[in-house]
Amino acid sequence: MRFRHLLIAVAILAVDVLLVPASGLAQSTAQHQVSAESFVNIGTSFEFQSGVMESVREINVRVPASYSSTDQGYNVLYVIDGGLEQDFLHIAGLAQLASVNLDYEELIVVGIRTENRFMELTHEPQDPRYVEDPPRTGKSEQFYRHLTEEVVALVESRFRVGDRKALVGESLAGLFVAEVFLTHPHSFTDYICISPSLWWDDRALARRSATLLAGHDETQRRLYLTMANEGGTMQDGLDRLIESLKSNSPAGLDWHFVDRSLTHTHATIYHPAVHDALNHLFDTPHPEPTETPWYLIEGGQPPELDR
Repeated sequence: MRFRHLLIAVAILAVDVLLVPASGLAQSTAQHQVSAESFVNIGTSFEFQSGVMESVREINVRVPASYSSTDQGYNVLYVIDGGLEQDFLHIAGLAQLASVNLDYEELIVVGIRTENRFMELTHEPQDPRYVEDPPRTGKSEQFYRHLTEEVVALVESRFRVGDRKALVGESLAGLFVAEVFLTHPHSFTDYICISPSLWWDDRALARRSATLLAGHDETQRRLYLTMANEGGTMQDGLDRLIESLKSNSPAGLDWHFVDRSLTHTHATIYHPAVHDALNHLFDTPHPEPTETPWYLIEGGQPPELDR
């Protein structure tokens, strides 16, 4: 197995550029030495030969800043489409935000790169209109085995993990998350399903959702659903799933839906939705509010200083 640290070169300017007018920036920086020898470590990238996928596969891992100074286990967020040029970096940034504002708990983020999204994230179609020869879809069960038998096993053998593990995906990855939740509910404790492509195979997964939910036991799980202004068959697929949840929700399931049809598009929903989902699923206690500072009070004045 090969791994490499994910490093970004950062040029350090020995001048306060905020104080330099734009017209004088080039001249000012030219008078100072510029260094590009510092790096920001954002995580570790692992490559390994996957027996399930029969190819070399990549995962990217970011651990919290506090990881090296504690001995605690951290809950894990598994990101489908988690390659470096996919969704790993911006979701890792949301995880880093937890260290700054403490809105939700610090998490290990694991990005699982997809190579052929339509092949890896869709179930085998039954509707003849979706069947192709040679097939270009239908290997979600294989990718599920790669995720659970190889990726999760690798992460849990190398990192201190907590009791909870969440799976997140958007669009086709959201369809995959919905499929794992419905067909393999014990695989993860938390599911974040964003604008899922439930139109696939003429909404076959959504049509089966009531039957699949009826087979779930009372194990505690959580599901976060949201969709943008998709409309059409895609929205209908989600509506069918929601109706199934309303009528067949198992006792141990805590599910939550946020309608973003008036505020987001398919292209803009992912990042803010994950931020909201992490706040909802991994919220941390906040200290009791103290006295309101003077500068937040209308007409407030700074206190007199002791002389």
